Amino acid sequence: MPFNKNVQDGTDRISRRLLLKRAGALGLLATIQSLLPACAGRATRPATAAGTQPSVLSGELIDLVIDERSFTVDGRIGTAVTINGTVPGPLIRLTEGQEVTILVTNRLREPTSIHWHGILLPFEMDGVPGVSFAGIEPGTTFSYHFPVKQSGTYWYHSHSGGQELQGMYGPLIIEPREPESVGYDRDYVVLLSDWSLENPETILANIKKTSGYYNFQKRTAVEFVADVQRMGFWPALEDYLLWDWMRMDPTDFADVTGSVLTYLMNGLSPTDNWTGLFRPGEAVRLRLINAAAATFFDVRLPELTMTVVQADGQNVQPVTVEELRMGPAETYDVIVHPQDNRAYTVFAEAMDRSGYARGTLAPRSGMSGDLPPRRPRPLRTMEDMGMGMEGMAMAGVDAGRDEHRSHGRAQARHGSPGHSPHQSQAGHDQGHDHETAGRRVPSRDVGVEWVRHGPDDHGASNQTVAEYSRNRWMEPGTGLDQTERRVLVYADLKRLTPIDDRREPERTIELHLTGHMVRYLWSFDGKKYSEAPAPIPLRDGERLRLVFVNDTMMEHPIHLHGMWMELENGAGEFLPRKHTVIVKPAERLSVAVTADAPGRWALHCHLLLHMEAGMFRVVEVAGGERNGLS
Repeated sequence: MPFNKNVQDGTDRISRRLLLKRAGALGLLATIQSLLPACAGRATRPATAAGTQPSVLSGELIDLVIDERSFTVDGRIGTAVTINGTVPGPLIRLTEGQEVTILVTNRLREPTSIHWHGILLPFEMDGVPGVSFAGIEPGTTFSYHFPVKQSGTYWYHSHSGGQELQGMYGPLIIEPREPESVGYDRDYVVLLSDWSLENPETILANIKKTSGYYNFQKRTAVEFVADVQRMGFWPALEDYLLWDWMRMDPTDFADVTGSVLTYLMNGLSPTDNWTGLFRPGEAVRLRLINAAAATFFDVRLPELTMTVVQADGQNVQPVTVEELRMGPAETYDVIVHPQDNRAYTVFAEAMDRSGYARGTLAPRSGMSGDLPPRRPRPLRTMEDMGMGMEGMAMAGVDAGRDEHRSHGRAQARHGSPGHSPHQSQAGHDQGHDHETAGRRVPSRDVGVEWVRHGPDDHGASNQTVAEYSRNRWMEPGTGLDQTERRVLVYADLKRLTPIDDRREPERTIELHLTGHMVRYLWSFDGKKYSEAPAPIPLRDGERLRLVFVNDTMMEHPIHLHGMWMELENGAGEFLPRKHTVIVKPAERLSVAVTADAPGRWALHCHLLLHMEAGMFRVVEVAGGERNGLS
């Protein structure tokens, strides 16, 4: 899924749009604009940040215009793909039960699209070029029309090339038909995103040349000396050599970092400081949306607790926390209660600690809250590689130090020794039970215990294999596991009302999240999208289980279009509904799905560059007679 032909065939042709971007980066954009004819200057009119008061669109007919404009962040000029001239796009407010028509006009010089993230609608309206429709060609208008079947906090974004990274996204709020289950006095959208002056094609090309191109936080000689003092010379040296053997780096948390990204809150940089107003004692609802293309955010208000009341637009039993991690595409609604006549900081720190977005809740405009101390960047561990000592002990194997190291070397790509077989037929297990490490366990238990990986049959596109995987939904995630604050974990999420479909899943489909960081290939079951077999077939109305097994050392936010995933997190009949789930390294995460949406739907990692590099599949829901599953 290349961004454009120039990247695909390796030619050096430079588009006029790319030339303008580079000129802008050199500070010559204003001069060029004055020399260009009026029709050419149209594309470089300045965009505006949505800021504290984004425009609001509602009703049965909504018009959106996609255009390209210059965009200034901290005095630096780049080029944005805008919706109605702003970054983010306007706030769309709908009401559950209505029907809406949204006209999208494309004024770009390339095709575009809009996907309504998390919205249940006819697949032809889902907005994924090549899957549900052909895309929106330059100079044309596409009419999206669908009934609104749900309520909550959602968002919308481009599903074409790198436009999402260039600013093409916006918030979507659906008011419930019935009164809200929680009370609040004020309501703010807090949309997080990442922005770069470098265009997506250049970023992808740089990473393909050197996977750690943007990682400036690698371990240093000073750290090695500190590790020697802490753990001894040989253990420290062996640890460094093991990571080198695997051709990996324990500081590898993000492909694109704060070295090239600016983190935005409602389109504003930390310097510009988005501000929401309140009166002391009020309940303030923050609708947190992670619209970033490449960034996980750890969100907190340092001196306030947050009561989580929605996850991915769905009501959950309230849970009070001090911090939460958001993967790209996830949304959380939280209630905060600022009591004092002072400013409070809304702080969203990148998971790799290379930067942050910030805003302020304040009783008056112009106030600024204190910034919390920056935390040190985290480090991966062998447990993240599926080689944890505890895991091997639980799986009944020798957890000695030497064997631990030998497993790490053996599981490095270029040959993995045979292990106990596990049932895997191109990633699909059609049976009711699941065979794991030579034993059969009820499928409802899959992912709860440590599971040993079977033979690595995912091909040369898989750099490493997590030898052991397990469910990690009780863990906050690397970088948050040592904090004393209460951090939201997936085990905390419980739906407010019991699930509708209580059938036991009829079958299990296991999908391995695979990748080769050195070659920058990402895939499911070792096959990138261009190599993937036919769409994954589902029967209309069936109940099934998807098990995501992360063989890589990076977190992946996996998004299923068109249907809810019910996260199997131990909540019984109160399993939370999610449209996007974070799958941690070496994790087996299972979700139950009711295939109630006929059509072709996308399933992919929501890290934009991972999706573009191949971690994308199509799921097709059809009648059993049509898809051969009767």
